[in-house]
Amino acid sequence: MEEISILIASTGLANFTAGQVVMMLVGFLLLYLAIARGFEPLLLLPIGFGAILTNIPLAGMAEPGGLLTMIYDAGIATGVFPLLIFMGVGALTDFSALIANPRMLLLGAAAQLGIFATLLGAVALNAVPGLSFTLKEAAAIAIIGGADGPTAIFLASRLAPDLLGAIAVAAYSYMALVPLIQPPIMRALTNEKERTIEMRQLRVVSKTEKIVFPLLVLLLAVMLLPSASPLIGMFCLGNLMRESGVVDRLSKTAQNELINIVTIFLGLAVGSRLSAEKFLTTQTLGILVLGAVAFAIGTAGGVLMAKLMNRFSKDPINPLVGAAGVSAVPMAARVVNKVGLEANPHNFLLMHAMGPNVAGVIGSAVAAGILLALVG
Repeated sequence: MEEISILIASTGLANFTAGQVVMMLVGFLLLYLAIARGFEPLLLLPIGFGAILTNIPLAGMAEPGGLLTMIYDAGIATGVFPLLIFMGVGALTDFSALIANPRMLLLGAAAQLGIFATLLGAVALNAVPGLSFTLKEAAAIAIIGGADGPTAIFLASRLAPDLLGAIAVAAYSYMALVPLIQPPIMRALTNEKERTIEMRQLRVVSKTEKIVFPLLVLLLAVMLLPSASPLIGMFCLGNLMRESGVVDRLSKTAQNELINIVTIFLGLAVGSRLSAEKFLTTQTLGILVLGAVAFAIGTAGGVLMAKLMNRFSKDPINPLVGAAGVSAVPMAARVVNKVGLEANPHNFLLMHAMGPNVAGVIGSAVAAGILLALVG
């Protein structure tokens, strides 16, 4: 009988806690959103599966020496995985629309308003009983407003490792919900006439301009904000490999095999932070609320900046393209194009929206660098 008791005590059923059951259900929810609804499946699927593995009792996968902990220590704690993802994103990015219309940089910058507004909001939430965020934690939460998953993970791993799971899930969840969150805000801040504005066709960008651009961006980062250089540097390296045309094999590897492999490990590593004791807290609820607010403010900031620029611009700007200033590439640009076509079936805004969209990637990296310089 003693052997039977020992056997029963070593099973998962005898050791499950209520929190572990809840977190495994959260993991299954993430799998459902990824598989059935198509919400950011490349990240939510491994994150969801990682959350399930993490909360298996007695498995020890997220304990010191466990598989998920080793992956986390190798790639997240060191900051390597987000940087490699940024290199792959750079290799996938075409800056032509931004180079052809440089003023779109202002829209990418304006969309980062959500980050700094949410920083203040997170600090203000300390007045709510049960919620307490340090300045570093508030900065890590605020970056959700940039709608850039790798940047959010990079900053959270530096400033608030214990909140990494909640921040990553919030960032990628809101990125996946761009088609639901952004259109109501875009319509509320624009009228029918503004949404029908047709923008002039972009000029053709030369290969030389495409090669010089990432080098110029990196040079500016080095001179003005060295703390953002890791993210911007890897992003520019990936883009230079793409545009130079002399390392196609490296560029294709960064765009495909490398970024895919790192994405698997990144998702599992984030999932390892979704243990019951770390995720089921009042802080998590605060993070989810603040993340939604940050994303909404970022979208509104881009649209309102576009309306302001339109007052002083000879060439009309459709305010909808400002919503693409958040760095959810290319989903935000596609949403802008869709809303624009609803107002004017002959108005294709996709290429125009890609300008602020890629500017938003740079903007979120710059914002992360500023926060690291201020509170890191």
